[in-house]
Order: sequence, then C-alpha cells, then structure tokens
Amino acid sequence: MGTHAIDHGLDDLAATARAALVREIEASGAWDTDPVWREAFASVPRHLFVPYYYVGVQGGYERRWGEDPSPRKRENWMRGAYSDAPLATRVRDGELVSSSSQPSLMAKMLAELEVRDGDAVLEIGAGTGYNAALLSHRLGDELVTTVDLDPEITESARQHLAAAGHHPTVVTGDGARGCPEHAPFDRIIATCTMGSIPRAWLAQCRPGARILAPLATGVIALRVRDAWHAEGRFLQTPAYFVPLRGDTRPELPDMDLEGLPRRARTDELFRFLLTLTVGRLDPYEAYSLWEREDQPDRRRYGITVSGERAWAWLDDPEGPYAWPLP
Repeated sequence: MGTHAIDHGLDDLAATARAALVREIEASGAWDTDPVWREAFASVPRHLFVPYYYVGVQGGYERRWGEDPSPRKRENWMRGAYSDAPLATRVRDGELVSSSSQPSLMAKMLAELEVRDGDAVLEIGAGTGYNAALLSHRLGDELVTTVDLDPEITESARQHLAAAGHHPTVVTGDGARGCPEHAPFDRIIATCTMGSIPRAWLAQCRPGARILAPLATGVIALRVRDAWHAEGRFLQTPAYFVPLRGDTRPELPDMDLEGLPRRARTDELFRFLLTLTVGRLDPYEAYSLWEREDQPDRRRYGITVSGERAWAWLDDPEGPYAWPLP
C-alpha cells in the first residue's frame, strides 16, 4: 500500500513538475516561432529519459535516481528531472560524456529547426532519447532517425523511447558520417558541439534542407543548397554541449588571455569569437576586431560551406573578416 501511495505521489509530482516546466519554457519565448512544440513538451515525460543523473558536489558528482529507497530522494530526483537545466547522465573517470540538454534550449533549437509535416529528420547525438521523443511526437516515429557512436548510449536511448511509447530509428555509428542508409533528410539537428560542418551531412540532405548544429559556443543554422553548398548565420542564443567524440579541435582554455582587459576575458560574446576562430586568429587580433566592430553579437557571424572549403565570417561571407574552418 505504501509503495502504491509513493508511486501515485510521484505520478502527481511528475504531472505538476512537467506543467511548471512547460510554463517556464513558454515564458522564455522559445516557442514564439513555432508554438506546436508546446504540446510535445507537455506530453513527453522527461523523467522516463533520466532514470538517474548526476549533480555536481564538492569533489565530484552525486547520483540521483528514481529507485532510491528514500522517498525524499526520489522526490528530489523527480523535481530535478523537470528543472530547466542540463542533466549529466553519463560520467566516466570524472569526465562528462553524455547529458540531457537544458529543455528551454532544446525547445529553442527545435523551433528554429522549422520542421514541417512530412519532414525526415536526422539527430546527431542520441543522448537519453528525449529529443528524439519530442521529434517523434511532432512528426511520427517513421520520420525520425537518431545516431550516436556509443552502443551503450543508443541501447539506453532505445529503451527510454520504448518506455515512452516511441520507436524512431536508433543507429549506432559516427555522427560525423551522418546516416546514409536512411537519407535523404529534410532537417539535421546536432546535440553535440562540432568543430566544423561534416560534408557528409550536406550530401544526405534534400535541397533546401536546414541544419542546426552547436559550434563554438553558439548554434549555426544552415540552409543547404545542394551536396556541396550551405550557408547560414548563428542564432543569438548561447549553447554549451558535450563535444562530438573524436573531435580534436583545440580548446579555448589553452589560450593565453592574461594580457587582455578583464572585461574582454570574461565577456561571453568575446569568448564566442575566440572559440570560433581558435587556431586561426590571434587573441589580440580578435580583441582589436571585437572593439572595432562594436562587440558584435552572434547573429552577425555566419558559416559558408562551398565545395572543399568552409569558413566562418562576420557580417558578409565575402567580406574582410573570414576564417577557415577545419
């Protein structure tokens, strides 16, 4: 009897917490361009995708899980599952290797993906399966493919999706290679930070397809012209994701910034410019550019892919400020 009471209590808490999360995301303006996503977030139970997760504590991580013997700790787990925050779901040797992204950022990216009924979508980075479930709710299982390099991640994502009543295609493989066996796609969305835009993605897209991918500390939105050409600008929103495994692009913390003014070193948009141009633009040159151009926000930056070349730029793809991508 006590167990059933606890289960019913958790069910009620899940419904209340999910409704509160939906209101919080709505207040953030994430759905202004596509309010149909509200119903997806209201319907898909996030807690089924994070049966356990880790919270940072002094000296490492503490595990929270839905089967904890303590009713209070189970309630804490449930409340955390519906917080508008990223949740660490896999930690190996003290290093975060997988997470469930912040729901309001997921909502913003899904709205910016501009999906239409009948669009086939490829997700790079299966994670917990929650994002694929939202896509499946919106489009139908048969139009959603999600890929991840780690077989443990894809298997657990598949189980979580099934528990939530969704069965999209879940593939174990290198996301940088896309998923040619299920192409062509109308949309590609990555949930891991990229160092560049893989050419394989363009080749697997229909003309006019849209690609959304975290890059540097932002999200690039590309429109695909054909298998060799794509172009677009960054969204305004900042974004911090686990890197695509195997990406060896230099990290910003290795750069010496001590000679720069403190306000620049701590400015989030300046660090975006540094991360976007790491290895291509000296930090002091970047600072001079940043000051000269009135501290530009992300929307002034873009990326062009043309044949074998890919470059980032400020304001104009053919303008004076352009930097090759790896």
